[in-house]
Amino acid sequence: MIRGSGLTAAEVLDVALRGARVELAPRAVTAMGRSRARVDRLAATKTPVYGISTGFGALAATKIPPRRRSELQHALIRSHAAGVGPPLPVEVVRAMMLLRLRSLAMGYSGVRPAVAEGLRSLLNEQVTPVVPTHGSLGASGDLAPLAHVGLCLLGEGEAFDRQGRRQPAATALAAAAVGLPPTRSERACASTRRVSARPAASSTARTSASRTRRLSSSSLLRSPPTAESSSLAAASSVSSASSRARSSSRSLVRAVLRASCCSASSRSRSSSAIAADARCSWRVKSSR
Repeated sequence: MIRGSGLTAAEVLDVALRGARVELAPRAVTAMGRSRARVDRLAATKTPVYGISTGFGALAATKIPPRRRSELQHALIRSHAAGVGPPLPVEVVRAMMLLRLRSLAMGYSGVRPAVAEGLRSLLNEQVTPVVPTHGSLGASGDLAPLAHVGLCLLGEGEAFDRQGRRQPAATALAAAAVGLPPTRSERACASTRRVSARPAASSTARTSASRTRRLSSSSLLRSPPTAESSSLAAASSVSSASSRARSSSRSLVRAVLRASCCSASSRSRSSSAIAADARCSWRVKSSR
């Protein structure tokens, strides 16, 4: 029973070597819930909180929007899971997981109780993350090995199952029915993505329907021509050609009429000018 207090060496060996089952005391779950609620309250404020609403290290001044904070935590685990070399013995990894579970159960880490439940399930179902022998990070030197454990809880990396078979972590977790439920922010982001995807899906459907209608009127989706359809097509073609010819003839007639009118108007203006010149010339002669 994990209560958040110390464990004896005999208890660690029972779990690591002999597969003793692990349970979480209710008071440990309550303590973790209280500390997690405090983290959620801090995350909901506009005040920057290191590692929650900001980046890490040199990126501590970088503000992380709420919709990307889960992505940040996932990226942190993936970046630290960089060990190399052969896997540690299963019993060593199980002892490490048990001791980490005991630390989380104290209620000072701010993790969700579901994380502790996930570790407990891994131990009880004897699903052991593959943790490379070499690789350390940070002052304590345990960040890389623990990142490989966290990676397994995310369904990534590799794990040994109860029979000692090495396989993808997602496969081992699915067989043992172990996994982490999504966080509140992950559920909110997923809901937002579903809502935003609906108009896009409707738009895609409308675009697809429009494209189908266009294609259906093209030769790509027409049925093979029959004698009747060929005759109809030929008649339609002749009709279209006749219509174009009639339209062209009408245009030509209109152009000729305009030209004739213009010519007549020009001739009329020319006759008037000649008559005016003759009258003017007669007046000049009479005055002389």
